[in-house]
Amino acid sequence: MRLLTKATLYFLTAMITLLAVAGFYLFDQFSKELNDRSDKELIADEAGWIQYLETGTENGTTFILRSRELSIYPTDAPVNPYPLITDAGDYTKQLNDKIPYRQLSQVVSVNGIAYQVTIKKSQEQKAALVTNFTRIILFVFVGLFLATIIFNWAISRRLWAPFKRSMQKIRAAELQKMAAIHFETTNTKEFNELNASLNYMTGKIYNDYVNMKEFTEDAAHEMQTPIAVVQSKLELLLQDSNLNEEQAGSVLQATNALTRLSKLNQGLLLLAKIENNQYKTNDQISLAEISKKYLSLFSEFIKDKQLIIETRFEEDCIAQLHPLLADSLITNLLGNAVKYNYTGGSIRIITTKNSYHISNTSLLAPIPPVKLFKRFNTSKDSEETSNGLGLAIVKKIADTNNLGISYYAENGVNNFDIRKI
Repeated sequence: MRLLTKATLYFLTAMITLLAVAGFYLFDQFSKELNDRSDKELIADEAGWIQYLETGTENGTTFILRSRELSIYPTDAPVNPYPLITDAGDYTKQLNDKIPYRQLSQVVSVNGIAYQVTIKKSQEQKAALVTNFTRIILFVFVGLFLATIIFNWAISRRLWAPFKRSMQKIRAAELQKMAAIHFETTNTKEFNELNASLNYMTGKIYNDYVNMKEFTEDAAHEMQTPIAVVQSKLELLLQDSNLNEEQAGSVLQATNALTRLSKLNQGLLLLAKIENNQYKTNDQISLAEISKKYLSLFSEFIKDKQLIIETRFEEDCIAQLHPLLADSLITNLLGNAVKYNYTGGSIRIITTKNSYHISNTSLLAPIPPVKLFKRFNTSKDSEETSNGLGLAIVKKIADTNNLGISYYAENGVNNFDIRKI
């Protein structure tokens, strides 16, 4: 959940709670105020009727009055010093409903006679007034709620705009172009602190990248010279007639190990250059033509293993690739198909407009998915000259050039599919 969404939810939850409490308080106070006014009117009416009784019964007559809203009659009940005011209700057949009343009841003494005075005041107007008041309050609260949401969204969107711009720059950042990234200065202290930290971090990352790139290139380049010198010396040593068979075997093993080290160095350098995006190009390369070229170059190895080659190049697969990467992609896949095949096996290559498929028979177990494109992953049955970087290079080329690659094995056949994304 986004921080802004979470903050808004917390704010709305608190606001709804406050509005509910405020609405209940306003409703309660308004109801109490109406009841107080009704009570005062009832007391005033009672005082008027008592004054009327005092005047009308001076000659000793008895007064009796009964109606729906007023009843005054003599009673034997004790006199109450204070009136009792309660809520009451009467059912009416005409309206088929119960009419609410505010009722005052008190026993008073008038000219020595106790009278039960009961006065009722209809609360229908109060109920209608409370209903209208509640409707207005709800309307106002809902309006305030919606207005608050809209204003909060608009204000938050404006306030968080610098943060979103910074996030967009981070998402679009490329390692080799990181020196050109600059995070803006805003009028918000927290965002300024964040952007200053990001500026420092991107600068440091770019410097580390440049240093590592130079170190990798220099190390790989400088290693080639002593490796070539040692190889030439070992080749001369192999030509020495004074070497016995055991010594010649040891020198040959050293030569093979050095050859493997040279290939490993070249493979690691190629991976580093691919990861650093040093092979940017707009060239459109035909994978069918590259395959034909390397099938011809590998023809001797193919004849030695008596491999059956099947190709279907009805549709060409054109990919935007650097020529060196295209060669490396096909040579690694085709080389593995030849190397890990058995005598009399087969290789199939199929191209379509958007895909490239290569498969080969093999006696080796299928490659586990977790080890498929890992560096230095070689089978115990593999040839010793393998450096375990071939499929890692293939995967890296695919990932950096909008190509997808997948592998599956069935019935002793390894299948690699490359598709344009």
